[in-house]
Amino acid sequence: MSTVSTAKPHVRLGDLLIQSGRITQSQLEEAVRLQQRTGERLGSALVRAGYVTEAELTLALSGQLGVAAATAKDLEVDPEIIKLLPDEFVKRFEVVPVRREGQVLTIACATPNNLRLQDEVRFITGMRDIRAILATEMAIRRVIEKHYSTHALLEEVIQNGGLYEKALKAAPPDERKPKESDEEEGGEVYRLKVESESQPIVALVNFLLIEAVRRSASDIHIEPYEESFRIRMRIDGILHTILNPPLRLHRPLISRVKILSGMDISKVRVPQDGHIGLEYTGEVLHYRVNTLPTVYGEKCVIRLMKKETHLADLERLGIDPGLLERLKQTINQPQGLVLVTGPTGSGKTTTVHACLNKINRPETNVVTLEDPVEASIPGINHVQIHRRGGVSFMDGLRAILRQDPDIIFLGEIRDREVAKTAMEASMTGHLVFSTLHTNSAVETLTRLDDMEVEMFLVAGCLRAVVAQRLIRRVCPQCKAPTEADTLGLAEHGIRPEVIASGRYFKGRGCNHCMNSGFKGRVGAYEILFVDDEIRRLIRRRAPVEDVETAARQGGMKTLLDAGLELVLQGLTTLEEVHRSIGTH
Repeated sequence: MSTVSTAKPHVRLGDLLIQSGRITQSQLEEAVRLQQRTGERLGSALVRAGYVTEAELTLALSGQLGVAAATAKDLEVDPEIIKLLPDEFVKRFEVVPVRREGQVLTIACATPNNLRLQDEVRFITGMRDIRAILATEMAIRRVIEKHYSTHALLEEVIQNGGLYEKALKAAPPDERKPKESDEEEGGEVYRLKVESESQPIVALVNFLLIEAVRRSASDIHIEPYEESFRIRMRIDGILHTILNPPLRLHRPLISRVKILSGMDISKVRVPQDGHIGLEYTGEVLHYRVNTLPTVYGEKCVIRLMKKETHLADLERLGIDPGLLERLKQTINQPQGLVLVTGPTGSGKTTTVHACLNKINRPETNVVTLEDPVEASIPGINHVQIHRRGGVSFMDGLRAILRQDPDIIFLGEIRDREVAKTAMEASMTGHLVFSTLHTNSAVETLTRLDDMEVEMFLVAGCLRAVVAQRLIRRVCPQCKAPTEADTLGLAEHGIRPEVIASGRYFKGRGCNHCMNSGFKGRVGAYEILFVDDEIRRLIRRRAPVEDVETAARQGGMKTLLDAGLELVLQGLTTLEEVHRSIGTH
């Protein structure tokens, strides 16, 4: 348990945070406006706005109310303890039982001084004594989602399985006649449609789509196997298993997703692509859906296209200040080519959008060509690739060049023809941005050479290459100081005095981070600026090693250098840098 603060209980939370210097008056007023729109508690609004962390809020509330605060270990609740209170009661009053010692039950809630609530818990459980500890509204909801929402929903789906057969029995006979054109027989197609529209399946799909938003997941994976299937979500770049439903629910679940995304449920032996759009808490969310036939059924991946608005700010991406100033100078040039590289999911499009947002002015014509359009920026013309309609990257680029553009963003350079046209455009008065899949900034030259792009073109138009990775942050809620990996850091050439000056943390694992010890991600950036020396090396097709040596002499930091700096700052761990970037 944390130490109970002696602050006066009657001091209002906002005043307490202002007095301690954690927020300003203007931030408090903004949080109050947010609270009025959402209906949540002031503390939750402050955390949502990014003005305080959840740990800072917990400490302040503990001082304000004069009660002990729940630790991360307190909220790692035993499933047997959870059963002491009914689901409806827990969700209604946002209170969870966390520990039982004989006839004393400890509960966690956001209102620990609510004596009436304690009496209700005492009556329901039959316990002699109830002890209440403080947990934030967000922490309580995470426990509820983990132990109640997910499993209760799955139980509902399983218990109502018999409804499928009842619905099928009511089906008109003529609607179950086979259709020779379908890959599935007509009756089977109808069965899938009925099952997919049953309330439990609808609820399960809606739950998954919203849960992806709540957990800040980028993808949902629905994967069938021989005797079971699982549902996983990619959170901070790592896949986590969310559910393991019975195999019989797989096909109606896939059918429901396909119906929502405009796919043909009769086609099960060919890959399909689709799109889902829905509104949640006043925001329109977009999901890109893809199905793939496997030996045990269709595998489905749903990608959430939600973009955080603050990431459109170039200054908030975490690029080294010195490199950031050089990058700003580069993207403010009237012409040239800027490439952003990295694997899928490394944030390339986010970086390009931040650059475009920085140079987007009323007097410029900015046009993008993307597949898909992941986020829209006011004042920029976004064009969606539509291959079925005859709009390929090449066709779209030719059309854009006839639209008098000043700045062009080409979603990806995929072949020699597109690369050559983009480079020619960048040499005739246009600033062109695009992306590539390469492991480092310097390796971009090898990739372009493999596409048979002439190196004199590359040397003439290329202004900068940004290579990047997203590395998981140590969880702010459960991080604890740890010893430096002196040997590991020294192996990367870091001097002992630099190692000694670093700050090192490791996450213990908690509900906030799904016991991973990491929450959120931070960018690591390697930027190759093409100066006269680099341009000379490119023209004479020098080995990439020579280009990298010259770039490092000119001040370039490699991805590994950037990752090691994040370790020294206490933002991540050496193991995580090795996992994300490698050791060389």
